[in-house]
Amino acid sequence: MTGWAAVRALLPARADYRDLRRTWRSDLLAGLTVGIVALPLALAFGVSSGAGAEAGLVTAIIAGVVAAVFGGSNVQVSGPTGAMVVVLGPIIATHGVGILGAVCLLAGLIVVVAGALRLGRAVTFIPWPVIEGFTLGIAVIIFLQQVPAALGTKPGPSSNAFVAAVQSFATAATGALWWSLAVVIVVAAIMIGAPLLHKSLPGSIIAIVVVSAAAALAHLPVATIGVLPSTLPAPQVPALDGATVVSLIGPAFTVAALAAIESLLSARVAVSISDTGPYDADRELVGQGLASVASGFFGGMPATGAIARTAVNIRSGGRTRLAAIIHALVLLLVVYVASTVVAVIPLAALAGVLMVTAARMISIGTVRTVLRSTRSDALVFVITALITVSFDLIYAVGIGIAVAAFFALRAIAATSGVHREELPGPVRPGDDHIALFRLDGALFFGAADRILGRVSAIENVTVVILRMSQLQILDATGAQVITELITRLERRGITVLIKGIQTRHVSVATRVGVISALRHQNHLFDSLDAATAHARSHIIRAAPDTVTPA
Repeated sequence: MTGWAAVRALLPARADYRDLRRTWRSDLLAGLTVGIVALPLALAFGVSSGAGAEAGLVTAIIAGVVAAVFGGSNVQVSGPTGAMVVVLGPIIATHGVGILGAVCLLAGLIVVVAGALRLGRAVTFIPWPVIEGFTLGIAVIIFLQQVPAALGTKPGPSSNAFVAAVQSFATAATGALWWSLAVVIVVAAIMIGAPLLHKSLPGSIIAIVVVSAAAALAHLPVATIGVLPSTLPAPQVPALDGATVVSLIGPAFTVAALAAIESLLSARVAVSISDTGPYDADRELVGQGLASVASGFFGGMPATGAIARTAVNIRSGGRTRLAAIIHALVLLLVVYVASTVVAVIPLAALAGVLMVTAARMISIGTVRTVLRSTRSDALVFVITALITVSFDLIYAVGIGIAVAAFFALRAIAATSGVHREELPGPVRPGDDHIALFRLDGALFFGAADRILGRVSAIENVTVVILRMSQLQILDATGAQVITELITRLERRGITVLIKGIQTRHVSVATRVGVISALRHQNHLFDSLDAATAHARSHIIRAAPDTVTPA
């Protein structure tokens, strides 16, 4: 692919909308549906992050449009998400909400560069137990983060969601406590019950309308969202200087990593549940990065692909990018027409929406399946979930992948082995001084030492034949072990012959020194019969008086 073709592949094309004439009606309906579902979530995620409800709305609008146009998925819906709130909350608490634009800009640029460098497929290396443990941990944190709002108080001083939730009980006032809990319970009941009446009923919107109206009419003592602007804020370039970049580069990389991982996972899920064609992982990163940059210019939050909203879009008939664009326009209409109405929504109602959303993120059946699969996968799942809740999301993914890789390497190492075999054909005098070893599976750093110890300990032999035709994997460590093995045996006066080294292994074997370690270049064979005949000739030459040639 030429340079321009590579760039062109990451940009919008007419083909993105080739089905629009056929699907525009279903796209419009899906966009309207997703917009209604996204409204309470955008408000709630904005409030929960500490950036404010306005930031959540701006992100859903600006990032939603940009990601839809520039992203690599036809049906992905982007905006503020619970996982991003989990990461963003501590950053805002530490540095202040004023750094939000700078974080968006830095993180967005990092994600764009990752897409330009074609790193999109890296998400395929994340094991399923890690993904599920990550999701479970995020759901638990989102739920815990809503406890203070559900109690009508503020979070505790701890940066840990569980500790902060426990600390919030100490400052809860009795009057506000019971009313806030009542709001949460009503919202949860409506969200759970609405789909039972009809699956297309937007339970979160109905719940928000009901409790907001009741709270306003009864003048309940519960905190509300407050005044929202009736227009989008004017775009501003985030202030960046050397000191700001240095202080935010770590958080920005964390945000970027999460944005990339969650967006690509969401896009991959979308492909599995829709018939709208594949997604371009690299273009998706570019689109999500640009979405975060644009969001930062308007005072929004970093954006990611939203799995729940994407699934609603697909189930509602969304087939092209128009649906995600319509979803953003619906939210824009809310800003210009209904901002005064939105202002009276109780914060406890948004907490109830997120608590139910968090609970729905946890699939009991999936958790049971992972825990019953294998002990190693269950351990990876539990470790990832615990680290996500206790420490850090990105560390959790990294450690989860490392633990999964350890178990995978151990499993591969278990398939490798060395087996002593009988020589082919009838037994001849002197054959007991020839040892034939077959190397199987993978000879790499995880299994090399075991093979070295087994073969080098051989006694009472004059020739050793290493049969390598069944060896599937050979890395530099494995080649070095074979080199060391040959050197040890030759030093003891044992001739080593190699049979059947595969063409794909010749290069590493040559560079590391396997071939040069042989006593003679003629000790490399393609067939076992030739290697055996040569070994028997060595035995005859070594003891001509005791061995009679056949």
